[in-house]
Amino acid sequence: MRCELYKHEWIDQPGDTILKGKIINLKLLEKGDIPLFTEWANDEEYGGKFEPLDQCSLDDMLKWYENLPSTEQWFFIEKKDGTKIGHILYSKERDHYTIGFILRIEERGKGYCTEAVKTLVDYLFLTKDIVRIQAEANPANTASCRVLEKSGFTREGVLRKICFIRGMWLDGALYSILREEWETPKILTVSIRGASSNT
Repeated sequence: MRCELYKHEWIDQPGDTILKGKIINLKLLEKGDIPLFTEWANDEEYGGKFEPLDQCSLDDMLKWYENLPSTEQWFFIEKKDGTKIGHILYSKERDHYTIGFILRIEERGKGYCTEAVKTLVDYLFLTKDIVRIQAEANPANTASCRVLEKSGFTREGVLRKICFIRGMWLDGALYSILREEWETPKILTVSIRGASSNT
């Protein structure tokens, strides 16, 4: 799969970040996207039974967006026609990065999420001076576990009762991919000048 990367300095330029893949694009979340993002956050089917259902107002979400730390970035997963079908994010945790993702239920099973994860992994290893990226998924969420495994992640173990969701304590399977396991970009096919960064 081939992919083009536009504007390698984009991380501080909301709206200019586009990671362009074969079947999806990743586009940085903008302030104008918050009404749609609020709608999704309040949609019980979007996150499903493995995600908390936090009812949020538009004002709450705008405040959240304005206070996002610089070490955390959220992207929409878009089809080639610009249709937004999910989101993916990364955040810095000490000396590694953690990623997370959700795809709309009607778009699952089509390869979109796997390409989104591979694209974000490429971006992080190309632009950050790190050796590890990790993610968590509920062990019963076999679809998310498969996405991570197809993206080169290794399951390290289970974090027992790591999160309280919808009245229940749930386990989390811990996955990671190391730089030496990644080796080369899987989606992005361009070099990024001045790529080393710790933010």
